[in-house]
Amino acid sequence: MSNQPPTGGVQATDERVLIAAAQGGDTQAFAELAVRHQHEVFTLALRLVANRELAAEVAQESLIKAWRALPRFRGEAAFATWLHRITVNTAWTLRHRARRQQHEPIDAAYELADRDERRQPERVAEIGELRSRLRVALAKLPASLRSVVVMKDVYGWSHAEVADALGISVTAAKVRLHRAHRRLQEDLKQEVA
Repeated sequence: MSNQPPTGGVQATDERVLIAAAQGGDTQAFAELAVRHQHEVFTLALRLVANRELAAEVAQESLIKAWRALPRFRGEAAFATWLHRITVNTAWTLRHRARRQQHEPIDAAYELADRDERRQPERVAEIGELRSRLRVALAKLPASLRSVVVMKDVYGWSHAEVADALGISVTAAKVRLHRAHRRLQEDLKQEVA
């Protein structure tokens, strides 16, 4: 069963019913929404903070904030998008707090190749090496640039959605993405040379 946001039909109707019930104070309805979205919230948090323990804390705090803010959810965006924005903001807050307390090493943030690639050991090795190099290069980026890359390139958000989530202009989001791509390219070229 997929943890992707419902796209229509019975699932979308079911989610709207759960949201309405949760907005009315039904904790079981919200628990069901949390279960449906917990994996994607954790995955986004992990990609943003690059540390499993901190990502778990971000995911938990994001769901708590979502529960508290649910009465203000108007449904203008998909529930998953709204929850992602809460997660991005929570990641920023907790990451800064953790950084003040201590500097933590970067943990592995990405999983290995998909099933098809696992059938070819040489391909798995190549992809694993590339992902490792990319993960290291991504970890070197400042959080402001890394966040834009994760939201735009990994999650496929529009520039407007990235800008809205980060509280910056669309132009600033585009500039940050361009700078991040340029730095990643430079880092990856230096490693090959």
